Amino acid sequence: MDFGTVRELLGFCVGILYLWWEYHADSKVWLASVVMPLISMWIYFSKGLYADFAINIYYLAIAIYGFVVWTRGGGKKRHREPDHDEETTESAPRKISHIGLKMACMAVLAALLMWWGIWWVLVTFTDSNVPVADSFTTALSVVGLWMLARKYVEQWLVWFVVDIVCSALYLYKGLPFYCILYAIYTVIALLGYRKWICLMKSGL
Repeated sequence: MDFGTVRELLGFCVGILYLWWEYHADSKVWLASVVMPLISMWIYFSKGLYADFAINIYYLAIAIYGFVVWTRGGGKKRHREPDHDEETTESAPRKISHIGLKMACMAVLAALLMWWGIWWVLVTFTDSNVPVADSFTTALSVVGLWMLARKYVEQWLVWFVVDIVCSALYLYKGLPFYCILYAIYTVIALLGYRKWICLMKSGL
């Protein structure tokens, strides 16, 4: 087994952990969000997927943002220690919510503008032979990850579309393990949407 295959398998395993934690709305998903981009950047650059390479720089930055929002972005909550009269306040975890119509429209507009902009960059400055698909998945992933960081339940619907396109793209690019991974993601995206709806109703 060559080093490239080992590297791809490692990315596959971290991706499964990421998916498990995301499915259960566990803040540890952001730990995987740091490791996964480091592996993926190496793979994507070697395969000429330049937009996917670039988005992983964004993934590293938003992993920190997402961790902070998930763990401390739910406002303040009061807490009284037993046997003490004084109350203390601490940051509360952010709860799952719907994105809302206004924010959804802004997200769609942002995705369309980024899709065009990234496509233009790929066509003008790189030798990419899949500029339309590569720029499409990149633009949607930027929006989807922001939605994940804000803990919007509709982020699963964005990932469903991204995962279908990515699975076909990686098969075309000769990345069989990533193709399988994103095919699994496609199924889990629908299950994850249903799971998060239940978690949101339970107040998480």
